[in-house]
Amino acid sequence: MTVAKIIEVISVSKTSFDDAIKQGVARAAETVSDVAGAWVKDQSVDVSNGKVTGYRVTLKITFVLHGPAKPKKKSK
Repeated sequence: MTVAKIIEVISVSKTSFDDAIKQGVARAAETVSDVAGAWVKDQSVDVSNGKVTGYRVTLKITFVLHGPAKPKKKSK
């Protein structure tokens, strides 16, 4: 059986949404093991003087949980 957990991450890039996604996933993978996927929950842009200055994404990142192995049953 596999059990996974989801964390929410917000990432910003000056370049693009794609770059913000890649940076967010890469940063999450530095702190949690076995990142299995990501879902883009929301996208928005930062604007200054009528120009886009940043691309912001909110990601839901899924990773697999690992725990102690179950002890084996003793045979009789």
